[in-house]
Amino acid sequence: MSLSVTAESFRLAEVFTISRGSRSAAEVLTVRVTREGVQGAGECVPYARYGEILASVTAEIEGLDPDISRQNLQDALPAGAARNAVDCALWDWQSKRSGAPVWQLAGLARPKPLTSAYTLSLQEPEKMEAAAAKHAARPLLKIKLGTPEDMPRLEAVRRGAPKARLIVDANEGWTAEVYADLAPHLLRLGVELVEQPLPAGDDAMLGEIERPLPVCADESCHDRASLAELTGKYDVVNIKLDKTGGLTEALALRDAAREAGYRVMVGCMVGTSLAMAPAVLVAQGADWVDLDGPLLLGEDRDPPIRFEGSVMSPPEPELWG
Repeated sequence: MSLSVTAESFRLAEVFTISRGSRSAAEVLTVRVTREGVQGAGECVPYARYGEILASVTAEIEGLDPDISRQNLQDALPAGAARNAVDCALWDWQSKRSGAPVWQLAGLARPKPLTSAYTLSLQEPEKMEAAAAKHAARPLLKIKLGTPEDMPRLEAVRRGAPKARLIVDANEGWTAEVYADLAPHLLRLGVELVEQPLPAGDDAMLGEIERPLPVCADESCHDRASLAELTGKYDVVNIKLDKTGGLTEALALRDAAREAGYRVMVGCMVGTSLAMAPAVLVAQGADWVDLDGPLLLGEDRDPPIRFEGSVMSPPEPELWG
């Protein structure tokens, strides 16, 4: 019986920038669970915004009993990257040991292909316009914003991709006043969703100002315990497995969010196809899918999730699940 964790780096196709900084590689942790001669794998992306670094998440994982069950794991670790990688590895192990796919083990319908958003990195307006033109044929583009100079960027993207559907992600970078000023322009330019316009923990004004287009909670929503704080402020929740702490809680959060009247987006950190594979199950029937991590990579797992344009196929069993 063994539970191992390995740090791995995957080169990005180009530098990826959001309002908090830039990166040129996806720095991930790969967990492998080996029992009875069968191995399962999972991946997580530690995120500094949530107080996670590779070393701290590695220590959390290495502190676990190698024989831990998926059920006991939910109490052994908090929601976050460490629990995500182990939870997904245990699902994969159970699938490979039993010979049944994870979707079947979880009582879900067979997954179908999904259309994912494609994210445009935060750059100067002219570079964002060129990037938008390059990807104008994709049906849904996600724009990273969150600076005082966002309007020229938004206008530039719309010029570059006049027919694409648009969603924007401010990554907590706006104030209530900035958002109120920008909202009419977002509508004018055909933006259909705005993600986390205000900082988590300082977003009460979203319950007091007009929300002319759907507002999605990302940093403000981690697991089911987060939902109570979102009432009256958000219309959509963004489910990411690195926030929920794995597939087990992600599926539960999806069901609870829908029951509470929220629409659902399923997103990701910048990770490989191994990280996207379990999220494909959560994203079935989602209102928005943002699982483009592999499209941003210069190198990926083998076998990778197969994309045709922005349409992603369910993962091969050799990859996960």
